[in-house]
Amino acid sequence: MASVSVSIPVEAYISNLTIRKAAMRDIGPLLLLINDYAANGVMLPRTEFEISENIRDFTVVYSGKKLLVCGALHFYTPTSGEVRSLAVDPSLKTQGLGRLVVQALEDEAISNELHAIFAFTYVANFFRKLGFRAVERGMLPLKVWKDCLRCPKFQRCDEIAVLKALRPDPVLEPSEANDDGLFDSEFTLIQLPNLKHLED
Repeated sequence: MASVSVSIPVEAYISNLTIRKAAMRDIGPLLLLINDYAANGVMLPRTEFEISENIRDFTVVYSGKKLLVCGALHFYTPTSGEVRSLAVDPSLKTQGLGRLVVQALEDEAISNELHAIFAFTYVANFFRKLGFRAVERGMLPLKVWKDCLRCPKFQRCDEIAVLKALRPDPVLEPSEANDDGLFDSEFTLIQLPNLKHLED
């Protein structure tokens, strides 16, 4: 007897959502979702070790036992964090799930008194609708580039850097506060080249 494929309506997934911080039990589903995108070259692949090490960065959305979307807020300086590993189940795109997770990550950033959040993305329009703006890469902390070093597109990066200020007077350069001894010089922001154009 031939098997019959039955499609489940989108509404069945998005009518009963659970959004929460990730736990260790989510590592398997996170790896599957993120690395599916990585296989298509639109996200950095993650290992079990990396997910385990950064599990507290992640927020997840489930419908029953199915992981629908994930995203992470990774802290880089006392005033800024990166929204990363944002992945939506491909069958559920354009349903507002990505927006739901980014809003949760922004709320988390605000509760931690961050001044700004940023992301590297291929879908800048999605982030623009959420109040982000495109910026020069040099505005972002040097620490973020440690992830770029292992990216296969490092020499020809085509992602767009976007940033959202979370307060009217964001301190985007924590080094300015060094006179007060508030921040370490390690957090100084420097101008970095747009690597996409190095070989042009």
